[in-house]
Amino acid sequence: MPRESKASRRRRGIEFCARMHERYPDVQSALDYHDPFTLVVCVMLSAQTTDAGVNRVTPELFRRWPTPQAMAQADPAEVGEVIHSIGFWRAKAAHCVELSQMIMSDFGGEVPRTMEELCRLPGVGRKTANIVLNKAFGICEGIAVDTHVFRIATRMGFTRASTPAAAEKDLLDLLPQELWTYVNEEWIHFGRDTCTAQRPKCEGCPCADICPSAFKAARPARRGSAKGAGKAGAKGGKRAADSARGKKTSERDS
Repeated sequence: MPRESKASRRRRGIEFCARMHERYPDVQSALDYHDPFTLVVCVMLSAQTTDAGVNRVTPELFRRWPTPQAMAQADPAEVGEVIHSIGFWRAKAAHCVELSQMIMSDFGGEVPRTMEELCRLPGVGRKTANIVLNKAFGICEGIAVDTHVFRIATRMGFTRASTPAAAEKDLLDLLPQELWTYVNEEWIHFGRDTCTAQRPKCEGCPCADICPSAFKAARPARRGSAKGAGKAGAKGGKRAADSARGKKTSERDS
């Protein structure tokens, strides 16, 4: 099969984005936040945690420490007691306090508005910074590549990268800048309801006709494959070896 040209891949990318925008025209963040500070904290907390899980702990978190001024003076142990139900809560509790302290000491109490400055905050990487810039300040410098965006970009053949950072570079090179702002939220919803990690719903997918992975990722492992062979391996291994030896013997004797 001939390798797809960049121009063809770009056309597919633009078409895919158009279909996503049609499917999710008014999509909003699932995180509950009300200003740039609460947004940066929410997104930082959401790493390796569901948005619903974050939303369960943030009402009490922001009731007790609603501003960077207040959070900067918090005891990380007390913050941890509030958010202990989410993943990596100890590190995230420390990040809540530390990023608040940096906002106060280095940025005059205001959440910074540049990628470089946001990425200086403890617990904040490029993905979080992209989301904060886009949603809090209307600045679109890149695409926030989370697990859903990464999976979809890979299945669609938009990237062969092995890391989200490298995948973002491929997407930025592929898609027109005016589409970047919509990618994260729309693709996240698509990844949750259709292009799921396990058993993607290719049958009802609106993009199956332009997806090189359609109906491939959904195929269950065949019986006797590596996954199914584990249990049978111990018992079947000797029989298989004996059978193979027998086959070789019969071939030599024929």
